[in-house]
Amino acid sequence: MPTHEPTHHRGPALSRRGFLTGGAACAGALAVPSVAGAQPRLSAAATASYTLTVTNDSTQFQDICLYQKPVDLGVPNALSLAWLTAPAHPNHSVTFTWSPDYSFAWAVTGPLQPGGHFSAWDQVSADPADQIRNRIEFDHDNGSFGFTAAEGPAQVGVLEIDVQDDVPEGTASVGIGMTNAPVFAVQAEPGAVLPFTPHPAYWVTAGTFFTGQVLDVEEITNAVPVPFDGTYAMLAVLTPDNEWSVSPA
Repeated sequence: MPTHEPTHHRGPALSRRGFLTGGAACAGALAVPSVAGAQPRLSAAATASYTLTVTNDSTQFQDICLYQKPVDLGVPNALSLAWLTAPAHPNHSVTFTWSPDYSFAWAVTGPLQPGGHFSAWDQVSADPADQIRNRIEFDHDNGSFGFTAAEGPAQVGVLEIDVQDDVPEGTASVGIGMTNAPVFAVQAEPGAVLPFTPHPAYWVTAGTFFTGQVLDVEEITNAVPVPFDGTYAMLAVLTPDNEWSVSPA
């Protein structure tokens, strides 16, 4: 049974900043890869549910990785993360299920660079269309990193993170997630204003990956876009020649 790389963060609790912390802060279930044919788990609050079934017809064991590219994201130094991953043996399939439920996320990473790991310590539900939930502050109050409510909203369509001056350089990273799994991250530089403008565009690749891995998308050579144009279910097949075939389900 394929599994989702575990993220380590504090359990659900009401934080000193007034947010529900941990994974429970985001509506809906965690998008965990499942074997093909299994009943997908849907978010109770989701308006749409997407599925991608990937079949490994290559001759090698592969980690299937679904990620997004930071196209017109509005944060120049943001890096893509291995968003959803699952192991797939030859002639086996895995299915990813998710919904467009956003979150703010932070992690203690040290210097953020490709090959590193963004393992979210906390996530807070977010919505770029909701001016109550589209802006947040990240600080280092009394030696503890965390999110705190911002005064006033961001522009509609933006998920803004304001890094406070008390955040030490090169220690933590912040970003946004979808369906309770981080998608993009950037180093939390003191005083930075980070207006993430999400435009979901999905890519799939295969190789050796783990969930939350910081990617250098320019170095990934066997990726293919997965366009959900008027459909919510897609198929992707990795052929014996390590080429991709993508089609509606």
